[in-house]
Formats: sequence, C-alpha cells, structure tokens
Amino acid sequence: MRENILNMDFLNLVAQRYSVRQYTDKKVEQDKLQKILQAAQLAPTACNNQPVKLIVVESEAGLAKLGTAAKTYGAPLAIVVCANDRACWKRAADQRSTADIDASIITDHMMLAATELGLGSVWVCNFNCATLVKEFNIPQEFEPVNLLIVGYAEGYEPNPRHFVRKCIDELVVKESF
Repeated sequence: MRENILNMDFLNLVAQRYSVRQYTDKKVEQDKLQKILQAAQLAPTACNNQPVKLIVVESEAGLAKLGTAAKTYGAPLAIVVCANDRACWKRAADQRSTADIDASIITDHMMLAATELGLGSVWVCNFNCATLVKEFNIPQEFEPVNLLIVGYAEGYEPNPRHFVRKCIDELVVKESF
C-alpha cells in the first residue's frame, strides 16, 4: 500500500486551488517542498518515461535570475519544469510528442500538492525561454515548458474569473462530436 501524502478530498482540493500572484517572504519548509517534488515523481507520464528535469529555485540569487525571464510575484520558491523531447514517448501514427503533456501533468500534480499543503501557487507559461536556458545552464536537449511559482499567499483572493466555469454539457459530447 502506498503512503498517503495527500489527505484532502480531491474535488474539494481542486475547487480550493486558485492562481496566487502575491506572496509573503516566508520560506517554504523543506518537508513541504519534498512532498511537492514527490507528487511530481508520482505523476503519470507516457510510458512512465518521466522525460523532465525540475529546477528548484529558492535562493535570492536564483530568484533574481528567474525574475529576468518571468514574473515571480515575490514568491520564495519556483520550480522550472523542463522537458526532453528526445526522451518522451511519441505516438506512432504521427510522431506527436508527449513532452509538453508530461511536463504539464507533473506541474499539475505539484500545484495540487502545494494547495493541499496550505501553499499558494501560480502556473506561469509567459517567460523568456532563451533567458531561462542561459541563466540556468539548461542543456540543449531540455526545453523549459512552464514554471510553478509557490509560496504563502498574502492577502490575495482568487480572481472572480476563477469561479466562472462552463457547465459540463458545454464541455462534454458523447460518442461523437
């Protein structure tokens, strides 16, 4: 039996999560960081190839470097999620790569783990890729896919847009489009 690291009811957890864009300067405890990273490790990827590297950035110097490529919203922790297209599974029919998909599943797992641990987060895709590659010495075979910014929320409420959801009937079709 696997160790249960997340205890909250899943749908409640998903409903609680929202993008946080303002943080306290309180550092994320190492045990919480390890649980977030464990959620990444346990995330499913195509053929379980796990074609990613996670760059954990928590030093002032590292966060300053990251800040030259993306908004970090004053958070004390960021995780740069990089994918290796050569190491991922590809669909036989058209060679469609799963690298971005795998990286996104991993990011989602980390984001939900952060929420369960009482932390705020925001998924960032708007960044200067070339700056990240240079500043963090990212090897050529890896590409930054997204950033997960993590910390303790400070007086930040969800954007009202967070609560607007299409009804299930608008999202789902049965049997055929």
